[in-house]
Amino acid sequence: MTANSTAPQRAAIIINPAKTVDIDVRELAAKHSAENGWGETLWFETTKEDPGVGQAKEALAQGADIVIAGGGDGTVRCVAEVLSGGDIPMGLLPLGTGNLLARNLGMDITDYDGAMAGAFAGTERKIDVVRARRSDPEKEQLFLVMAGVGYDATIMADTDEELKHKVGWLAYVDAGIRNLPGKPVKATIVIDGQQAVRRGVRSVMVGNCGKVQGGLEIFPEAKMDDGLLDVAVLAPHHGRLGWLSVVAGMIGKGRGKDTAVEYFQGKTVEITLEHNDDYQLDGDHEGQGRHVLMSLDPGALTIRM
Repeated sequence: MTANSTAPQRAAIIINPAKTVDIDVRELAAKHSAENGWGETLWFETTKEDPGVGQAKEALAQGADIVIAGGGDGTVRCVAEVLSGGDIPMGLLPLGTGNLLARNLGMDITDYDGAMAGAFAGTERKIDVVRARRSDPEKEQLFLVMAGVGYDATIMADTDEELKHKVGWLAYVDAGIRNLPGKPVKATIVIDGQQAVRRGVRSVMVGNCGKVQGGLEIFPEAKMDDGLLDVAVLAPHHGRLGWLSVVAGMIGKGRGKDTAVEYFQGKTVEITLEHNDDYQLDGDHEGQGRHVLMSLDPGALTIRM
């Protein structure tokens, strides 16, 4: 809370200046802060070197009563990293390509005015966050929607940025098709301390909520406040039609006997690969690794919308 209880509340906006939008975000913020009797909005821009963590810490230091992430899922993740576990809520102004968290929360990602109104005067809800610790490199990061190793992360690494600006999420489809051929990697997956999988796989995805690009629902059971992680293991059969078995398994929600797609749930997931493979968090490629331990932090983040 602000030190002086009579001072008006203040919002902070952390914006990714690389995201071009046809609205004046400062004007929009000024309008909503005036309508709600709040003080002047604090303004921070992300940089390549600091995509949001330092700015969020500074916003809290300056006494912000809400921190609004204006950008894509990368900006949202960095702001959430600082706000998780605290009392200050996060608002969302979705300006990215995927806007996965906003979509999973059911926001209309084209309604900037509604998003800003929600941040200033909406209702609050608590959501789970996931902490992902890699041992190579030694690094802990947080994610809100989904992380993955293997094929899904290769798509993120190989997506043409130019194409992404032109056609949005369809650029991921292009990368997905180009990377369909490929070799499986031997993976050991331990869920809540019990070995669940040990075999060759193409991709292991861990979700906090269900929807990804283009409204595709990868984890039909996932809810972002159920205290559980959802895990999907993709291991297409050999041959040209191998990926069809994965698609069929996803449509059937993995209920059949087929092992092309297997689903699991738990509070911790440890993935160890035989060799390095691509790694992504909330749609951002984060290099390569062969070991990660993911653990759920239930209800750690407050969203106001």
